[in-house]
Order: sequence, then structure tokens, then C-alpha cells
Amino acid sequence: MSDIGGFIHDEIPNDEVDRIEAVYGPLTAAVRELVDATIRSTVSPEEAALALAEVEAVVARLRKQQVPGAAGVRFNSEGRAWNWGNAAVGLRNAIAPPLEITHVRSGLAFAEVGLGAAYEGPPGLVHGGVTALLLDHIMGETAAAGFTRITFTGTLTMVYRRGTPLGPLRLDARIDREEGRKVWVVASIGDADGPTVEAEGVFIIPKWAADPATS
Repeated sequence: MSDIGGFIHDEIPNDEVDRIEAVYGPLTAAVRELVDATIRSTVSPEEAALALAEVEAVVARLRKQQVPGAAGVRFNSEGRAWNWGNAAVGLRNAIAPPLEITHVRSGLAFAEVGLGAAYEGPPGLVHGGVTALLLDHIMGETAAAGFTRITFTGTLTMVYRRGTPLGPLRLDARIDREEGRKVWVVASIGDADGPTVEAEGVFIIPKWAADPATS
């Protein structure tokens, strides 16, 4: 196993990755439901105390064996990569909505997501920081041009047109232009009535990952 800036070469075969995801995906979904239930529950303090004891027992069970620090991005020699801890799309991260991204082609993507009580800022509206998180992520994946290169956010400019309502939302992103190691991406998030937030970002291909011709 080797670690290159948090990108970890881990020779877990694909069938074992599938087996792990088949268990941890539903576990994460259940924890996500727990977060929502905790926010909206109106049970008595006595019932909440019983739930606390049960949750603490589950936490203790899962803490028996864990990686130190962050999960990072892992990949194997079969071309499989997994980013289970990611805050926007992590399969094992109950904080992630999760965002399910469709790449129409290299440099063009969209996503549909449903945001509930856990993502509220103003009453009935998505927290502005959450929209920034989701836009930053889809823009970063779009800049990566079909996962053929590594990019990091350089700058991100947001224009909030109106409040983003909780519920079903759509994100769209595309590469606008490129210059050397810089990639400009434009994107938006919105509901059935149109965009609520628009964004433009500059994404940088790090020198160590760049084609020498573009460095």
C-alpha cells in the first residue's frame, strides 16, 4: 500500500470492494435516516435517552477497528477508485446527501439530489454553504474531464439568485475554457423554476499531475 498525497494505492480486488459497499451503503443510508430522525423527532426526553444509549453502543461497535485519520481516496490496479469519506458523494459518509453525478461527456455533467432537514439554513431553504459544497464538487469532477486528470479548486465565485428550497434539486456543470493547467468551469443549482445559485470556478491541475506539455 502506498500513499501519494492522500491518494492511496490499495490492492483490494474489485469483488471485495463490491462486497464492502453492499454492506456499508445501506449502513450509511440508515445513519442518514438517523440524522433526519434526530432533527425532526418529538419523542419524550426519556425515549431520547434510551435512543442515546443504543446509538452509543453502535458507535462503540464500529470504533473497534478503523483507519487512523481521514479515509483519503483509494484505488487499485484494476482501475477502480473509491472515495468513501467524501463530504458530497462518500458512500460511507452519512453527511453526504449523496450527490449522484452523471457525466454526459468529458467536461459536461449534471446531478439530481434531494436535500432534507439536515441541510437547512434559513427556514425551508438549503444552507448557502451546502449549495457551495455541492457546486464545488460537481465542478471539480467536471474539470477532471471524465476522471482523466486531477484538479483542485483555485477560486470559486457564487451568485445567489434566490433561496434554494429543500427538496429535489438539479445541478449542471460544464467546462467553459482551458489555459495551461487552469480549467474554467461554470455551474448552477436550482429547482423546477430554474437556477437558484450560479457559480464560476477556476480549477488547477497540480504540477505533479500535469502533462509536461501544459506545465
